[in-house]
Amino acid sequence: MKILLGLLAWCLLFVLSWPLALAALVLWPLVWLLSLPFRLLGVALSAVFALIEALLFLPARLLGHRR
Repeated sequence: MKILLGLLAWCLLFVLSWPLALAALVLWPLVWLLSLPFRLLGVALSAVFALIEALLFLPARLLGHRR
């Protein structure tokens, strides 16, 4: 559904302003490549926070408390 909405939005942009739509089509892979380090940073920070949470709740889990 997300791809269909994206395609529909691009077609609407193409009808309204075809040079802008073609520029968006050409620049999208570059934007995707530039966003990769931020995605990796987000995954790493998520893992660090999960580790901190596991360490903080370890004493309660050892005492037998379950969520």
